[in-house]
Amino acid sequence: MIEPFRIEVQESILHDLQARLARTRLAPGMSDAGWDYGTSPAYLQALCDYWQSGFDWRKQERYLNTFDQFRAEIDGLKVHFIHQRGKGDNPIPLLLVHGWPDSFARFLKLIPLLTDPAAHGAEFQSSFDVIVPSLPGFGFSDRPRQGTTFGFGDLMHKLMAEGLGYRRYAVQGGDWGGMVAEHIARSHAGSLIGIHLTDVPFFHIFQKPSRPSAAEAAYLKKMEEFQQKEGAYALIQSTRPLTLACGLNDSPAGLAAWLVEKFRAWSDCDGDLEKCFSKDQMLTHIMIYWVTQTIDSSFFPYYDMANAGALRWISETVKSWLGSADVPAGFALFPKDLVNPPREWAERFFKVQRWTEMPRGGHFAALEEPELLAEDLRAMFAPLWGMSEDRNARSNSYA
Repeated sequence: MIEPFRIEVQESILHDLQARLARTRLAPGMSDAGWDYGTSPAYLQALCDYWQSGFDWRKQERYLNTFDQFRAEIDGLKVHFIHQRGKGDNPIPLLLVHGWPDSFARFLKLIPLLTDPAAHGAEFQSSFDVIVPSLPGFGFSDRPRQGTTFGFGDLMHKLMAEGLGYRRYAVQGGDWGGMVAEHIARSHAGSLIGIHLTDVPFFHIFQKPSRPSAAEAAYLKKMEEFQQKEGAYALIQSTRPLTLACGLNDSPAGLAAWLVEKFRAWSDCDGDLEKCFSKDQMLTHIMIYWVTQTIDSSFFPYYDMANAGALRWISETVKSWLGSADVPAGFALFPKDLVNPPREWAERFFKVQRWTEMPRGGHFAALEEPELLAEDLRAMFAPLWGMSEDRNARSNSYA
């Protein structure tokens, strides 16, 4: 069952937030520390001051509600999603899947570029029906049940095929979204015209080849260095998620500190966070976590990946994933992403048909460089859609 949805945060939640922000207590004695020890206390204080006195959630809420939003019940979970229909007679159905530490709002800049290309200087024929879900445990979707992380792909396929009635569709994702896209491709290849990723899902590093190429060996070494220098967040989220979440769910300043540090470190901002993201954009993402109290459940994929069952799944299941898949895959690599793989690494696991090394951008490509990403998506999927026998498949009418 699919029902229309609007974001309408209770006024009491906003009043409580204001009271908490007014009592913000940062760590003493570190105001001039910069970003060397983590989030800059001076920047965090300025962000919290703006959050309390300058940020207008109701304005952002109205903007979010300009997109067509719904909730669908799938396997007992209510999944929130945007379904923005494209202009023209034959839009390409495209599922966009976010990662962490962001939300469905990752794609808001990208959506109009895809649904109405003619208004943004692109060919009218290359429009998309865009579907942007909140993964279970994120935003306005229900919290996942134990052990469902590796079922996100099946859940998203049911949304597209059974809920919305698309016989064929495309998927784009990075971070956790890339893992979901790959799972759909492996399990539901017949329903996909192709997938588009901004990275090779990280769990493939457990499939280290006996004879890697020089480029692959360098990539795997960089991945190890990243885990050692920057991977503490993933370790705590995968081993003690609730211990961390107790503080972040109680303190808006703590939540902001945990999230904005990643936006700065993983984007192409050259140390200037607001070169890529405005305070309003960052606080909108943070507010989605705050008002839904989902920071704890957003950690669950890390916990699932780290527990013994997941490690057995990785060591056994992905053995069958060596070699190219059947689904055409495109990659757009942004230079300031975490660690970019060489093409030969991607070709071990995917049927790579498009490989684009972007001139700029980082981990949050749809937020940082939506025009570049939109252009690559059109170039990837328009030819494949033109060859599809089911190119006239449209979704059911439910609104």
